[in-house]
Amino acid sequence: MSGSDTRRYGWAVGLLAAALAIGFLLYTLSSHASGTTGIPAGKPLRFFAAPLAASTLNGDANLNPPCTVERHDARALNVCLMVERAPLVLAFFVTDSRACEGEVDTLQALAGRRALRRARFVAVAVHTRHAAAAKLVRAHHWTIPVAYDADGAVEALYGVTACPLIELADRGGMVAQRLIGEHWLYRGALAARVRTLLEGPASK
Repeated sequence: MSGSDTRRYGWAVGLLAAALAIGFLLYTLSSHASGTTGIPAGKPLRFFAAPLAASTLNGDANLNPPCTVERHDARALNVCLMVERAPLVLAFFVTDSRACEGEVDTLQALAGRRALRRARFVAVAVHTRHAAAAKLVRAHHWTIPVAYDADGAVEALYGVTACPLIELADRGGMVAQRLIGEHWLYRGALAARVRTLLEGPASK
């Protein structure tokens, strides 16, 4: 083999090694990013109370909500009180994305199924105004509780960097599954995971 061929071979090996290194780095970064979105399975939900979009309550979410009915404002969604009573399907969405709006449509449809009625389905519009969230509730005819996160505090609390993002929590507030991505817009796919949640010993 000539010296020129040896040099070309060395360059090819070097480029391949560099490409593999860059590919591994991108994979690592993307895996880390998706892993930091939401609360992973086996961890407790982070409690908050946020104004319901269909109510007259205005203001920011309370990240240290009272977990007693006596101190609860019925115009707010209180996650602590919700998980005391039943397993919870908690979705986060933004108001300028059709896919994210579709996520709430899916929750609304599943909430009416007899086999899934033991679960509570709720959604939170993150970092948005009361008027914008209320407009969507009216347009889509959502009857499940939909809250809004005016200052983005809930968005930060849950690390919402992707949508759709759905947390499935056992009764008591422990996360059983964290679902990310448009696959969960499909009713059959999400319904199967909710059935698994309801069959778990912690949710009975």
